[in-house]
Amino acid sequence: MTPSDYPPRSLLYVPGSNARALEKAAGLAADMLIIDLEDAVPADRKAEARAAMRAAVAAGYPGKRVAVRINGTGSEHQAADINAVAGLALDAVVLPKVDAIADLESARGLGLPILAMIETPTAIYAARDIAADPAVAGLIAGLNDLAHELKLPGGMDRGAMSHAIQAIVLAARAAGAWGFDGVYNAIDDAAGFASEAAEGRRLGFDGKTLIHPSQVDPCNSAFAPSEREIAAAEALVAAATGGAQRHDGQMIEDMHVAAARALLARAGHA
Repeated sequence: MTPSDYPPRSLLYVPGSNARALEKAAGLAADMLIIDLEDAVPADRKAEARAAMRAAVAAGYPGKRVAVRINGTGSEHQAADINAVAGLALDAVVLPKVDAIADLESARGLGLPILAMIETPTAIYAARDIAADPAVAGLIAGLNDLAHELKLPGGMDRGAMSHAIQAIVLAARAAGAWGFDGVYNAIDDAAGFASEAAEGRRLGFDGKTLIHPSQVDPCNSAFAPSEREIAAAEALVAAATGGAQRHDGQMIEDMHVAAARALLARAGHA
């Protein structure tokens, strides 16, 4: 397998209208850059952002996967976004506000893997069908919008959204698709970010979307196997003889060996 077979750990949004951010992104350790034409760009700068995006993609980001977040289905800006993205050498297109399979149609013609954002209660109930669509490579939890739609007092409350968050992971796994956690808004709270990233991995997400360069390195650490996990996986694989057996005080079987081998393979590409 190659590194591109593995889901990105860190997916950094880069505003398409911010020339300095687009340039700086080349030197960051993010596994995927998502050049944003949607929320990060004011309406009067959309055309400027599209041109800057095309120039940045043409210049290239060696060693990185690159996606573009276009405006959602129904937006007056989407058609121009799709025209700007068409023909570019991208790894994915990020489509916001996907409530149903029908919302995928506008982006399907690009022939790129779609990362579908699940941002509403309607989308939560449709997530299984969305993830199973052949054009969809993964789901992204859009938790800011979801919190708003749920009318949560005080805004973001992951505890109050636990059912919805787990539904996104379940839908992705049922379809064999990737699943990515939502952004962490408090960019100056390093400890809070580390805690949420660790929670995201425990819940089963493959990686996390980011809004600031300072979040990249801790995100990569959170979603990469630790030295302890690697050592334990190596010991398990070495001890396995096939079938069910006792190892390190626990019963293991073939699925545990397969999981250990997958962890070691991922560690080799972290």
